[in-house]
Amino acid sequence: MSWRESAACRDVDPDLFFPIGTGGLTLVQIGEAKAVCARCPVSKRCLEWALDVGQVEGVWGGTTESERRATRRRSARRKTESIGAKAS
Repeated sequence: MSWRESAACRDVDPDLFFPIGTGGLTLVQIGEAKAVCARCPVSKRCLEWALDVGQVEGVWGGTTESERRATRRRSARRKTESIGAKAS
């Protein structure tokens, strides 16, 4: 069974997870999407998938595009620091 079959969002309108805009009602929509993710048994797996494939748009695993971008930057920075430490 795929992790997607256990996702809390499976029976929710997909448009909820793809808000358009950056303020006002968009923030409410993001909050509602994150609330679904918060009660999801596979949200961690969902986030891992989104990071692995470089999913840019939407709310995945309880994170927005900008939150995933920040996570990828931190991960890349840690890898660079780790490589630098090994070379020393």
